[in-house]
Amino acid sequence: MKTKVVIIGAGTAGLSVLKNLHRRRKDLQLTIIEPQETHYYQPLWTLVSGGIFPFSKSSQPMSKYIPKSVDWIKEYVSGFDPENNKVLLKNGEEIAYDYLVVAPGIQIDWDKIEGLKQTLGKNGVSSNYSKDHVPYSWQTMNSFKGGKALFTFPSTPIKCAGAPQKVMYLAEETFRRNNIRPESEVKFVSAGGAIFGVQKYREALEKLLVEKDIHTLFSHDLVKIDGEKKIATFKNTTTGALHEETFDMIHVTPPMSAPDFIKNSKLANEAGWVDVNKHSTQHMKYKNIFSIGDASGLPNSKTGAAIRRQGPVMISQLLAEIDGTTSDLKYNGYASCPLVTSRSSCILAEFDYDGNPDETFVFDQAKPRLSMFLLKKYIIPFMYWNAMMRGYF
Repeated sequence: MKTKVVIIGAGTAGLSVLKNLHRRRKDLQLTIIEPQETHYYQPLWTLVSGGIFPFSKSSQPMSKYIPKSVDWIKEYVSGFDPENNKVLLKNGEEIAYDYLVVAPGIQIDWDKIEGLKQTLGKNGVSSNYSKDHVPYSWQTMNSFKGGKALFTFPSTPIKCAGAPQKVMYLAEETFRRNNIRPESEVKFVSAGGAIFGVQKYREALEKLLVEKDIHTLFSHDLVKIDGEKKIATFKNTTTGALHEETFDMIHVTPPMSAPDFIKNSKLANEAGWVDVNKHSTQHMKYKNIFSIGDASGLPNSKTGAAIRRQGPVMISQLLAEIDGTTSDLKYNGYASCPLVTSRSSCILAEFDYDGNPDETFVFDQAKPRLSMFLLKKYIIPFMYWNAMMRGYF
């Protein structure tokens, strides 16, 4: 009798784990629950928004990466019954499991910004976090005629926390290339307290902001947007006071959270994420449940590169649990953020749980480099499709 492992989600985490287990263990009955037919490599959307790649380069059919021997359930999850080892589906079905991997990704809460859904994709309002509106980001910045360009960052955890400023640097460069930079004000308005959380890279980015004449306003969270009047309303995260900014174009990074079916389940911690041990990825209460990726409660920066380190740990711990052994592999919170600063430069930020640099190369990675941009543009996407999506971490 094969051991049944059910995986929720066929994003970066779910697919890479599925392919690794499928290749390594023939004694497992693998099931993946994923309603979508298309897999998107979302880190490429920054370059799409800068006019560097067409949107079509960022996707592949899901069927290309899910083996035919795997049971693919194309349905949405509605909840869990962990005491009876069951996943509940929206169509009323219940899926039994011996072991469960929860990796559905993050939920984008568009409705939490008043007026955003009504104006997104028009009136100069764009967001790289919407697959339907990524090309509009490029259209907006390339047709910009001057005025104020705003770029926002919310108060919640988000996937790829560097993306909101990457698109800003590409827009600023586009304004220069189009000879309208003197007529343009570029402003980063963030609910956070600094441009980046890790000191080494923060210092480098602060110098870059000065060089590029980019203004900043911290501790301000976007709560309302009027696209027709071109007014964005922010809330001071300290005082609660409201502050309005006019704009001619705005790139919005919406608030995000764990999917509702996780937040409202027994699997969630107080913040709504899957409650797992931050070093082993195993659930704190239900020992046959594991979670990695953006929906997990791992307190690291939510990036695809983090999954590359989380995956081997989770798989080792999962197989040890199945086999009745133990694993010494631990996750140290590694995350990576290739901070694109222009069409020919990138800062490769790599760090751990404690904000210490955890770098790959021997040179100073806080310096913008062409080599790191080429890594971001060509090498990492190639590795993603041909290694990670085939289960090689």
